[in-house]
Amino acid sequence: MSPTNGESGRLTTGREHRDLASLVGKRVSIRLREEIGGYRDLLGILVNANQVERKDGSIATFDPGSVFAFREVLPRNRSEAKGSEVGGTRIKIYDTLSRQVREIKSSDAQKVRIYCCGPTVYRDAHLGNLRTFLLSDLIRRAIEFSGFDVLMIQNITDVGHMSEDFDEDKVLKESQERKRDPFEIARDYESRFHRDLALLGIKPADHYPRASECIEMMQLHISQLIDKGLAYQGEDGTVYFSSKGFESYGALSGNRLTDLKPGHRYEFTEAGAKRFHADWALWKSAGTRSEMIWDSPWGKGFPGWHIECSAMSLHYLNGHIDLHIGGIDLRFPHHENERAQSNPVAKHLYPSDEAVDLWLHGEHLLFEGRKMSKSAGNVVLLSDVIARGLDPLAVRFCFLENRYRSQMDLSWASITAADRLLRRWRKRFAHHAASPSVKPSRKGQIIIEEIASDIANDLDTPRALQRLRTLEKDEQLADSIKSEVFATIDRVLGLDLMRIEVEPARELGEAESLLLEARIQARAAKDYAKSDQLRDLLADRGIEVRDEVNGQVWEWKEGAN
Repeated sequence: MSPTNGESGRLTTGREHRDLASLVGKRVSIRLREEIGGYRDLLGILVNANQVERKDGSIATFDPGSVFAFREVLPRNRSEAKGSEVGGTRIKIYDTLSRQVREIKSSDAQKVRIYCCGPTVYRDAHLGNLRTFLLSDLIRRAIEFSGFDVLMIQNITDVGHMSEDFDEDKVLKESQERKRDPFEIARDYESRFHRDLALLGIKPADHYPRASECIEMMQLHISQLIDKGLAYQGEDGTVYFSSKGFESYGALSGNRLTDLKPGHRYEFTEAGAKRFHADWALWKSAGTRSEMIWDSPWGKGFPGWHIECSAMSLHYLNGHIDLHIGGIDLRFPHHENERAQSNPVAKHLYPSDEAVDLWLHGEHLLFEGRKMSKSAGNVVLLSDVIARGLDPLAVRFCFLENRYRSQMDLSWASITAADRLLRRWRKRFAHHAASPSVKPSRKGQIIIEEIASDIANDLDTPRALQRLRTLEKDEQLADSIKSEVFATIDRVLGLDLMRIEVEPARELGEAESLLLEARIQARAAKDYAKSDQLRDLLADRGIEVRDEVNGQVWEWKEGAN
C-alpha cells in the first residue's frame, strides 16, 4: 500500500505524502492493527486524520496510532484521472477470445462483475480443480487491492452434467452407486467444497446459485432462444440449440462448425433428433429417468449442462459479465456453447455484442509428471495434504509460483518446500508486523508498488514471489520494512503471512552462546573468514545466523533438536 498520485495510481518521486493526513479528500485504503490481534481494512474517502467515509455514506472512525499501512487507491473514472479509461482497474490478463493481454474493466465503473464456473458436486474437488478456483480468488484480491469492488458469482452444478460416456448424470450416477438421495450427496460434496476453499484462503463468492434451484431461470432463457429461432425441439422431446444460427461459433476455442465431424465426443448425440450434428441439448427429455426431473413447456426433463451458466451469469450479474473464469478444459465445448447461448439474449439486456468482456482460462495441473486422474491413481485432495501435516496454504504458494496460463507440475517435494518457507516467513516477519512501532516507510511503499505492478501485469506471481525471496535476504533493509511489505502484499497473495505460530521455547546452551559472542567479535574485527567458520559451526548445532543492519540475529532452524 503506498501513496500514489491521482493520475497514474503509482508511487511518484516528485510528490511525497509524508503522512496519512496529507491524503484528506482522497480515496484511500488503510490497514489497521486490531487490539485483539490481526488487521482490518478501511476503504473510502479520507475525511480527516482519523475518519473515512465509506461507499454507503457511513463514517468510520479509527485511531491513527493503529495504522499499519495505507495507500491512495487507483482512480475509478475520468473525473478522477486524466487519460484513464472509465472503469479501468489496471489489472491485465490474457483474454482467450481476443488472444490478447487486456485490462480488466468495470462496465459500470463501480464493481467488476465476475462469473467463475464452479464444481459439479458428485465428488471432492482435487488440487487440479482447486487451482482454477484459486485463480478467481487471486484476480479478485488484485482488483480489490486496486480499489475496486467485486461482485463474484460461482455456480454449483448439482444436476445436468453428464458422465464421460454421456449416458448418465454424474450426480445421479453417484447416487445410484452409493444408494443415497442425489441431493444429499450433492449437499455433502458442496459443503466439502466450501471447506476446501476456506482452507486455501479463497474468499467466498457473493452468491453460489445451484442449478437445481434455477430451473425456471433456465427455462426462461431457453424460451427466449426458441423465440429468436436459435433453438428447436427435436422429435425425441429434447430442446436443442441451433448451432448454425450463431455465426461466430468457434471464435473462443478455434473449433469451427465446419471442422466438427458427426460423432465427435464433445456432446452426446441422438440419432435423427438433431437438425445438425453439432447442435447441443438445452433441455433434455426425461425419457425413462424418474429422478431429478422437472416440468417444462416441452415436457418433463432436466437442463443441459451449458445452459445453467448462461442463465445464472446474466441473471445474477445484471445482464453483463466483465470477466468469466474457468479451467482450460472448459473452453470447449462448455464456454464456446455458453457464449453462443448468452450473446443473443444479452443484447437486449446490455448494449454490447458480447455478453462477456473477457474470458480467462487457467491451464492444466500435472502431479509428479502425470495428468491428475482417477484412472492414473494420482488424484490428490487437499485433505491428503493436511494428512501429511502440511499447511494447505503451501499448495496455494505452489500455485502462485507458476503462471496461471502455463501447465504446472506439482509434487510432494514442492509442497513440502513451500510449507517450510511459509513457516520461516511467518516466524521471521509476523511478530515485527504486529509491533505498534512499525510504521509505513518510503522504501517499503516503493517495494510494494513494484510487487503490485508485477501482479497487475498478467498475474506475474512468480516474479512477485521472487521479489519477496530477494527481499528476505537483503541485509541492508531492516526487518520492520520487510514486515511492512510482506504484510501488505499478503492482501493479494492470501498466504496468511502474518499468522503468529507459537513454538515451544528452546534455550541456548553455554557453548552456543559462546559461539555467537565469538562471531560478533570476529565481525567487529573484520575477520570474515573466522566469522564464516563460526557460522558453519552454529549451523551444525541447528542455529541459523543472519547479519542485518542492526547487527547479528539468529534463530533455531526448523526441525533442529
